Amino acid sequence: MHMADALVAPAVAGTMYVLSASAATVSVKKVREENDPKKIPVMGVMGAFVFATQMLNFTIPGTGSSGHLCGGMMLSALLGPYAGFLTMIGVLLVQCLLFADGGLLALGCNIWNMAFYGCFIGALLIWKPIMKKGASRAKIALASILGCVLTLQLGAFSVTLETLASGVTELPFSVFLATMQPIHLAIGFVEGLITAAVLIFVHEARPELLWGVGESTEVKEGKLSFKNTIIVIAILAALAGGIVSLFASAFPDGLEWSMEQVAGTTELEADGGVYDTAAGIQDATSLLPDYAFKDSESAAGTSFSGIVGSLVVVGVMVGASYAFRLFKKKEEPDSASA
Repeated sequence: MHMADALVAPAVAGTMYVLSASAATVSVKKVREENDPKKIPVMGVMGAFVFATQMLNFTIPGTGSSGHLCGGMMLSALLGPYAGFLTMIGVLLVQCLLFADGGLLALGCNIWNMAFYGCFIGALLIWKPIMKKGASRAKIALASILGCVLTLQLGAFSVTLETLASGVTELPFSVFLATMQPIHLAIGFVEGLITAAVLIFVHEARPELLWGVGESTEVKEGKLSFKNTIIVIAILAALAGGIVSLFASAFPDGLEWSMEQVAGTTELEADGGVYDTAAGIQDATSLLPDYAFKDSESAAGTSFSGIVGSLVVVGVMVGASYAFRLFKKKEEPDSASA
């Protein structure tokens, strides 16, 4: 659902940047208040996992369309809404700058559409209430599917509102809306199944990693150590980005497919200084545009992009945790004064 710059007017893009930046500012403050340094490796490895799995487009049967994981619901179920939101920003920023996936001008929109709803609406209104009295496989599956379906519907609706406000006449609101919502309903359901599978694994391996689970009940002992759980997820991310990504669906994703149904094309043109500036910045930063080597169709470019991108996301999240001082060392009690 990564929007290109041509889909948003500069005023709409600026507004969405402000809204997304405001949510990010609140998230930084909340994460600092939580001060849980154990989240640093989880933010890094889960950010890498979401990045890698977003490369795995899956076909929606009978439509000629494909979908991919958004990941906000999954991240917030493990990290909470605030750290999850910041991790999603890291993923989307790397995708935008290094791989030219989603426009730079539209980045504020993409953060809002793909991260805000999953991390806040999905986590606070769906995940936390269902998990209040403890987790089970059935509860995790229910929360994952409901959360992903609802938040992807909200994200798709936001895309149509943003194009309407931007005056994109090639995509009439009512027709575009009627095309976007059903296809993203199917994509959301599949994402819910994938999210449930990952979270059920974490529940079995290290149940205390799940956010908001059984706050007043005893959490069962996991089958793996914290370190081994992180290692398993890291290996899965490497396999997804380096190998499985080679078999991703070639069909257009839900947004591109909807545009093609309505406007007859997956790409629209936009002229103007702001668009040219944004495109120029992306041209300079995107070392692996479209997850491939420049001027090459080699499959090695896809695998390389998956591995490198995952590592960059880890570096960005760990680096940001220290640069923004998200976590501070907890002071040891003064034994002399005790």
